[in-house]
Amino acid sequence: MAESDVAKESGEEAPGADVPRPDRRLRSGRAEPSAFTKTKKALAELGRAVVRLGRALRVEVPAATRQAIGKSGARGVAFRKRQKKALSSEAKPAAAPAAPSVQMWPRGAGRGLDPVAGPGRGVTRSVLVRRFLVGIAAILVFFTTVFAWALYDVPWGEIADGSRKPVVVLETADGKPLVSQGPLQGPYAAREDFPTHLIDAVLAREDRRFYAHAGIDFRGIARAIYRNLGAGEVIEGGSTITQQLIKILYLERERTWKRKIQEAVIAFWLERKLGKDEILARYLNNIYLGAGATGVPAAARIYFDKDVHELNVGEAAILAGIIRAPSQLNPLTNPEGARQQAEQVLAAMRAGGKITPEQAEAARAEFASLRPSTPAIRSGSWFADWVMQDARELAGPYRGTIKVRTTMVPRLQRIAEKVVAEALEREGEKAGVSQAALVAMTPEGAVVAMVGGRDYSKSTFNRAASAMRQPGSAFKLFVYYAALKAGLTPFDPIDDAPVEINGWSPENFGGGYSGPVSIAEAFARSLNAATVALEMEVGIDRVVAAARELGIDAKLVDTPSLALGSSEVNLLDLTGAYASVRAGRAPIEPWGIVFVHADGQPRAFRVGPSKQPTIDIGEYRPDLVGMLRLVVERGTGREARIDVPAAGKTGTSQNHRDAWFVGFTEPLVVGVWVGNDDDTPMKGVTGGKLPARIWRNFMTAALAEGDPEEPGARVAGSAPACNFRACARAYRSFRPDDCTFQPYDGPRRLCEK
Repeated sequence: MAESDVAKESGEEAPGADVPRPDRRLRSGRAEPSAFTKTKKALAELGRAVVRLGRALRVEVPAATRQAIGKSGARGVAFRKRQKKALSSEAKPAAAPAAPSVQMWPRGAGRGLDPVAGPGRGVTRSVLVRRFLVGIAAILVFFTTVFAWALYDVPWGEIADGSRKPVVVLETADGKPLVSQGPLQGPYAAREDFPTHLIDAVLAREDRRFYAHAGIDFRGIARAIYRNLGAGEVIEGGSTITQQLIKILYLERERTWKRKIQEAVIAFWLERKLGKDEILARYLNNIYLGAGATGVPAAARIYFDKDVHELNVGEAAILAGIIRAPSQLNPLTNPEGARQQAEQVLAAMRAGGKITPEQAEAARAEFASLRPSTPAIRSGSWFADWVMQDARELAGPYRGTIKVRTTMVPRLQRIAEKVVAEALEREGEKAGVSQAALVAMTPEGAVVAMVGGRDYSKSTFNRAASAMRQPGSAFKLFVYYAALKAGLTPFDPIDDAPVEINGWSPENFGGGYSGPVSIAEAFARSLNAATVALEMEVGIDRVVAAARELGIDAKLVDTPSLALGSSEVNLLDLTGAYASVRAGRAPIEPWGIVFVHADGQPRAFRVGPSKQPTIDIGEYRPDLVGMLRLVVERGTGREARIDVPAAGKTGTSQNHRDAWFVGFTEPLVVGVWVGNDDDTPMKGVTGGKLPARIWRNFMTAALAEGDPEEPGARVAGSAPACNFRACARAYRSFRPDDCTFQPYDGPRRLCEK
């Protein structure tokens, strides 16, 4: 029975029977909210959630957005109050029927929901639904546009393949890591390579719920907000390890809406694309840990001279503790601060049940004796810079970790650095010398030591490989080699007398002339006038050709002064030319890479010089070596005499701006240069003085333990040789990743040039 009929039978008129009202079921005296009300309430809550999210992420919400949200919320509250008042008035008995024209709902708020409203009195339900759907679509379009704008330039492919970027790891000749004084990234380590206590230490410090969240830890964000508000400052962040990895590798660090949207989306995507273990491995391989170390493997080598799997609990706690402020907490410069942070890491690990109280106490006891230090093989920075360019070129086609075995012998490198530093400290100021360089190589051209200046930390410029200077009389080697090739012998006479060529007259050092002398004596005593006369007799063009034949690539000006070293060369090339004489083959090109081995590659390839010796100079070698030995025994290079047979040549440029000594023994060829970067003259320094003494001190120490072992003798076993540059020049189809080329017919072949 209808409610109105019941009222009639009881003699009473149903209250508000003639008043139109919404079709609602009353529950506990309250009307069920309409779809319109629910939608408005949801949108208002969404707006307020956006504001709260912005505050949590420390992003400023635009004022217009806050105002719009505020108005929306205020209208919703007013609307609910009016609705409640209208429904309560319906439930009360009325003294007189309300006029049908009385409207109990706010204007426009209820007309669309009124089932008895006629045409023209309100909006129909279908129209309202359509408007609602249009609004939702507009919101979706808006957010789709925003996300498309924020994500259009995200490097998805690079992110997916980021763990296999080439990482070049240099090694010394005996296979130990070559750690330079610059930035270092160690070999890529897989998740299983990291010890469990290191993983526990990092997670306890940076992301305790790493294996529980999906990329963004909302609980962690809420906890960080609560603690920061309580402290009145930012003392804790809410970023997960996934978010930190994204910041490190892929995104700018600016706090913008675009970057926040990118970070959130990439975090969820990365979790599903890679998985937890791969994300953690990438993070540990790419986090910066101070002192130029990128990644835990590099930090383990820099601070403790260990492989990552060798780290103990205390060392792992130190590395985990410095992640947030590696520059300030560097254990080399701030050991006490690093220990304090490690204490906090151990406490967190103990609270999380990752270590026992006994293990924590043992790790604390280790701190007292822990002395982080750089590894012993932290020398050879100029050498590392010199070979790195070639190493990166050779590593180009590979992915992941590329190990590059170099020719540097750590013992010889340390000797070279020591003798250069001591000589400059002892004689530099008195002699007016501020810089020196030294190169040591085998007769085959393998560079075993290189010093490019006085102090790498103050100047990384490599004076051994890059500085172009006048070699002075050290260039005379090529004049006398050209004379031998022209048919002269060391015993043939030559007149050391004044000579004038187009107004230019060379003078001997110290003045005076010796008259008729043998070619060998003129070379040993470094007589300028005799040498220029010999050059004019042989021909300048033949002198230039002789220098090219022995490996000098620098620009040579064909003037008579060329015989006295007026054209500039660098120490590395000049030493290589003397190595050609020692080897009896030319040209010997200095080289520093023994072989390259990439993870996952089936074999390693030995890498030789870019030029193979093609000229046999054995016919002239005995005479050249004999004259060079005479220089050391009785000539201008007597300061270089040692206990074993030695040969070499002095060189001094005009006004004593450069001084050289280049020579060799049976196992080593060594070149030394001294001078000043600003080209100011030294105080009477000649090649037979300071450079010869540096050469002697190095060679004596280097040979004290017997002949140095040939670099690469134990390398790669029977791996085939592969001259990358020669092969690339010879074959357009050359493929560096397996050192093969495609012949005109048949399968690919190994390039063995």
